[in-house]
Amino acid sequence: MSGLDEEFQRYFEAVDRAGGKDHCYLCRRSPAEVKAFFGFDEDGVPSRASEFGLEDIVLEHTDIMTYRSLRPVCAVCQLNFDTLFALGEEPIVLDLLRQMRDARDELWPPRPD
Repeated sequence: MSGLDEEFQRYFEAVDRAGGKDHCYLCRRSPAEVKAFFGFDEDGVPSRASEFGLEDIVLEHTDIMTYRSLRPVCAVCQLNFDTLFALGEEPIVLDLLRQMRDARDELWPPRPD
């Protein structure tokens, strides 16, 4: 199997793991939405290149989703997690996940009666 065939196989396996959905498991952005977030069209060309005088800039690697993980995760979420971990916030992130799971109702303001 060639490298390209292996990448397609990984992609389809990841989409299967995600229940047939090709979007980020965390934020639910599609690959096109992730590219748009970074300012690129689906073909990898900057969406407002002429407005900013950008020439010869193209998103050459369109691997903006991690299809090798348990679920697809986008580059935006990965950058957010990288930042949190670089700041030493991992214990707080884990505590926050536990809080969101175990004490969800306590995290929201009380509902007016």
